[in-house]
Amino acid sequence: MPTRLTAALFGLWMALLGCVFAVVPAWQPPVGVLAGASAVLAVLAGLRRHYPIRRGPWQLLALAVGLSFAGVPAYTARPVFSHMHTIGTGFLLAGYPLLALVLYRFVRLRTGGRRDTGGLLDALTLTSGVALLAWTFVIGPHLRDTDLSLAQQWVAVAFPVGDLLCLALLTRLLTASGRRLPAAGWLAAGVLALLLADVGGNLVSLRDDLAFLATFGRVPMYAAVGLAALSPSMAELTRPVATPLAELGRVRLGLLALASLVAPAVLVFQVSVDGEVPDLTVVAALSALTFLLVLARMAGIMASHRLALARERGLREASAALVSAADADEVGNAVRTAVAQLLPADVPHGVVLAMAITEPEGPVAPEVAAQSDFDRATGTAARLVATRDVDWAVAVRLTHFNMVLRCPLVLRDRPNGDPLVGVLHVGGPTWALLGLQRALEVLAHQVALALERIGLSKEVTRRNSEAYFRTLVQNTSDVILIVDEDERVRYASPSAGHVLGGDPVGASLPDLIHPGDRLRLADVLAAVRGGEGTPEGLDFRAVGRRRTEVMLEMHCRDLRADQTVAGLVVTLRDVTDRRQLERELTHQAFHDSLTGLANRVLFADRLQHALARGARDGSVVGVLFIDLDDFKIVNDTLGHATGDQLLIAVAARIAGALRADDTAARLGGDEFAALVENVQDPGAVEETATRILAALAEPIMVDGGPLQAVASIGITTTPEADTADALLRQADLALYVAKGAGKNQWRRYQSHLHSAMVDRLELRSALDHAVNEGHFLLQYQPIVDLGTDEAVGFEALVRWHHPQRGVIAPDQFIEVAEESGLIVPMGRWVLDQALHTVAQWRRILPRIQQPYVSVNVSVRQFRQSGFVEQVKASLEYAGVPARALMLEITETLLMGDDEQIWTDLATLQEAGVRIAIDDFGTGYSSLGYLRQRPIDVLKIDKTFIDDMVGSEQQLALVAGIISLAQTLNLTVVAEGIEDATHRMLLAQLGCPLGQGYYYSEPLDATEALAWLRNPLPLAAV
Repeated sequence: MPTRLTAALFGLWMALLGCVFAVVPAWQPPVGVLAGASAVLAVLAGLRRHYPIRRGPWQLLALAVGLSFAGVPAYTARPVFSHMHTIGTGFLLAGYPLLALVLYRFVRLRTGGRRDTGGLLDALTLTSGVALLAWTFVIGPHLRDTDLSLAQQWVAVAFPVGDLLCLALLTRLLTASGRRLPAAGWLAAGVLALLLADVGGNLVSLRDDLAFLATFGRVPMYAAVGLAALSPSMAELTRPVATPLAELGRVRLGLLALASLVAPAVLVFQVSVDGEVPDLTVVAALSALTFLLVLARMAGIMASHRLALARERGLREASAALVSAADADEVGNAVRTAVAQLLPADVPHGVVLAMAITEPEGPVAPEVAAQSDFDRATGTAARLVATRDVDWAVAVRLTHFNMVLRCPLVLRDRPNGDPLVGVLHVGGPTWALLGLQRALEVLAHQVALALERIGLSKEVTRRNSEAYFRTLVQNTSDVILIVDEDERVRYASPSAGHVLGGDPVGASLPDLIHPGDRLRLADVLAAVRGGEGTPEGLDFRAVGRRRTEVMLEMHCRDLRADQTVAGLVVTLRDVTDRRQLERELTHQAFHDSLTGLANRVLFADRLQHALARGARDGSVVGVLFIDLDDFKIVNDTLGHATGDQLLIAVAARIAGALRADDTAARLGGDEFAALVENVQDPGAVEETATRILAALAEPIMVDGGPLQAVASIGITTTPEADTADALLRQADLALYVAKGAGKNQWRRYQSHLHSAMVDRLELRSALDHAVNEGHFLLQYQPIVDLGTDEAVGFEALVRWHHPQRGVIAPDQFIEVAEESGLIVPMGRWVLDQALHTVAQWRRILPRIQQPYVSVNVSVRQFRQSGFVEQVKASLEYAGVPARALMLEITETLLMGDDEQIWTDLATLQEAGVRIAIDDFGTGYSSLGYLRQRPIDVLKIDKTFIDDMVGSEQQLALVAGIISLAQTLNLTVVAEGIEDATHRMLLAQLGCPLGQGYYYSEPLDATEALAWLRNPLPLAAV
């Protein structure tokens, strides 16, 4: 129901009760009770509808009304001072302190606890005048009436005293600043009605026909209280308002004048009527009190005037300081000094000047944007807000204050279009902030003008500096670029057109550089912005004015903090000819002049680097010594020229048989060498030797005739030795062995082969013992929903707990287990243990949190008869459904033709077990197999996830895999999520699931259960 309609209906109802009360005297007691109860209900309804910030005063008001309507029937009982009359008197008298407390709370909330001495003096002055009237016409006569008992006299005095107390507080409430509120008016009307009722009650002894007023006057009070509570402005009575002006208004000045004239009027009246003044002492005392209150009020006005002058002086000094301020820091200091002068001495306060961000780096929160729009609309109007409602950066500096005075700095005709310059915040006691509002608005306008002046001055200075800078560099041969935060060229020296073939202003700096060097350029720029310098001799390729490739030497310096530059200064120098000469000299120093292959020096250097890389990443390095058999016969019979041509052809065939990462070298004469690196298996080195022999098997045409080049090759790899000298020595020994075995053969260093076989047998024996004794343990890594960051499953990872070597990762023993067949019993144990663990989890966790477990399965396990029945039996024994298990197979299995394996997989899939392809993308399988095989899940290999950051091609490849999987209704799990960037990119690409160290490292079963119950918080995205 609308508020106005509710108030109107309540008013009609109370008017009806008043009429019944006046017309039917017999019904007065129940009607009075009904009216009071209606008022209480109205107050409760107002609290429920308008939600004032403080409900306590209104609840106390309802209690006071309740005491009133409960006490009236007993108070009017006969005979006077009977038991019921005494109870009613007690109820009525108890209502006055409650009503006074209600008015006091409204005054405190309305004034915000500020020290409004002027309003207090005005209320006391008016109350003292009314007190004199009450003494003269009500209290005094009753005290002098000898027909009344002492109890009757005190009761007659108590009611006027309660009325005076309520009147004083009501006057103080009405003198509070702010617009006149209907709720306050109705409340005043109710108190005045109560006062009239009490006056009527005290005059009963004089005229019996006035007894009606003693009880009827409370019905209008009930109506007024109910209408005050139903008014929407009732919530405003509990909110602070601005400080009133020091000057007296006409109404208040008139009331003070009347209060001052009460004493003379009483004297004249009593002398003219009675011929004497019965209570001259009381009249004189109250008259003197009124006079002193008026003097104190005048003194307060003078003090307010002096405070206004002090604030005006403070604003003038602040204006002078702001005019001379050269930057925002000096403006802040001037503002803090001015606020300290505007506030009374020794008032604790805090000042924060927040500048508006014209170009935010990231998205702006809706609350912040809405607050900024409100600031632009309100202008420099200061408003009082709670500290918790301001920006957190401001709130943490003003946290020891509950309220903050917030004043936007707004300039309507600002040149850049945005009128909001910033916001001035002042924290302090509420009463002090309310008195500071108007002065702070003036100060805020001056601060906005000062900040705008400083900004314009800096812009003019920056433009002048740019002109001077342009004059200095316009004739230099080096290219000087200024690059902004978006990598765009904001300025380019005139030489840029000659070197780069056009004006690069407005273009992106990476677009000027060769695509192959852009990633390195991004790293360099990021390092410079991070405070690191540019390495010497840093070269980048670019396209010159004739569309030819030029080599540019780059130097970069971060001058973003310099307002005259505000960017990165990039200097480019054309070093194409210099680098070409350096390359030619370097090539001659490190390459064989006849064949163009690496010489002995370069081969040794690359071998050292290969060994260092192999030590870091665990890859294998192989060295091959190649010696032509019977080459001396060619030189002796056909001449050295023919021999040289044969060497050139042999060098070409050896280089052609190697990979791009490998190195071919000529060590001297007919001796060659090959360096094989970045391989994981020594067998790859042997394959290289086989390819070289195959390449040399074909006859070589020299001067129109065929020649047969037969070679012997000695091989060694890093598993045999870890130093360059040892490898070269072992390769040389292997070459002698190869020559001794006959021509056109290769031999590998035998000592290492023997040692490797011994080590492998020892590992197999230890692994066999570990399988029999159960020296294995399982760890679990969570598989997480990327949308909610909640675990949906875990991958079971096996570890070998070796008695001497500790915990061994699977990559060190799985291959041996595959070869020896031990993978079958090991895999059976892993499956049973993983299902037993997930069964325990599912019994402990709630139904909405039931993870599954993913287990890796070897091809040899599938080829064991009865594998499907074994999986079903394990599921049944563990007591978990088939959907709680996912089996992971290798991608190479997709290309296999063993139909029995795919039949078994299809049977398991029909039973509810999900099938996943592990490390998808590394086996180079045909994507067409995905439609033909019973597959449910694709697990993208970690290498794809690592490489997609910063690589658009890799990112597109991952996006393609995800899209393909979604088309085929396959679920995708991304492996190797290491940081928040991986997670964000995968979530944007629509990848549903992922796992990696970003969420958790592999955990044991107990730790995994604890992680499920209380996942660790992620780093901020």
